[in-house]
Amino acid sequence: MFANLGIAVTKFVAFLLTQSSSMLAESVHSLADTSNQALLLGGKRAKRAATPEHPFGYGRERYVYGFIVSIVLFSLGGLFALYEAWHKWADPHPIETWQWVPIAVLLVAMAMEAYALRTAVIESNRVRGRRSWARFIRTAKAPELPVILLEDLGALLGLVFALLGVSMTLITGEGRWDAAETAMIGLLLVAIAAILAVEMKSLLIGESATREHRTVIETALPGDGVDSVIHLRTMHLGREELLVAAKIAVPSAATGAEVAQAIDAAEQRIRAAVPIARVIYLEPDLRRPAAPEKPTIQR
Repeated sequence: MFANLGIAVTKFVAFLLTQSSSMLAESVHSLADTSNQALLLGGKRAKRAATPEHPFGYGRERYVYGFIVSIVLFSLGGLFALYEAWHKWADPHPIETWQWVPIAVLLVAMAMEAYALRTAVIESNRVRGRRSWARFIRTAKAPELPVILLEDLGALLGLVFALLGVSMTLITGEGRWDAAETAMIGLLLVAIAAILAVEMKSLLIGESATREHRTVIETALPGDGVDSVIHLRTMHLGREELLVAAKIAVPSAATGAEVAQAIDAAEQRIRAAVPIARVIYLEPDLRRPAAPEKPTIQR
């Protein structure tokens, strides 16, 4: 967060010296990233204990902050960059003073953002497993890593666009190069914000457990006193908290005590197989034979 703040201030100073729209767009981009990091810190509130008003806890609060991040990135970053590009295109002017400043600032910022992206990739690889990067971003239940990955990737690509725009403006003396690359930065940020908004919306509504976890739970449920699983529902209450609700088939001759014992044992098997299954509700039932199909009368 403080690194992004320092980069934002440096870029803004470079804008004041050169009046480059790419530098202004990048300074606002870094300011948006700074505010986003501060918002992600608010996700720690999700660790609060459950209350009578919120009996399932506050785990999904971190998804709210992730969704706000997408809004900030879209409005403060993307839309501002597009406005600045339109303004610069209508009134283009070359970079006439301190011509070396934006190049130096962008190169240093690229090195810092590349290091930040490398760190985010290393941290993500610890939990990504064999999933592709696209699937990891799509299925990750912790919003922080996907947000930081996309932000760092967007920041690095934005710096490349800004460097290209500034360089072409210095070479040709045509300010519209600067405006065009500023528009590219804006479109990039809008696209990243849209991806984040879609993913955070899905998590806010409530996503089920991963396919792997559902398979493990379905395998763990049958055992002593549990014949089979009639149906299963799961939902993430947070990154490390899973709600499991299932209707299970029990023997028709089982007593109430035996059913209760079978449910307790089934819960233990689920928690042993999937430790993040914290809230479990099991409903015993009898598996009834399917109704026979009515014969078709042909005329």
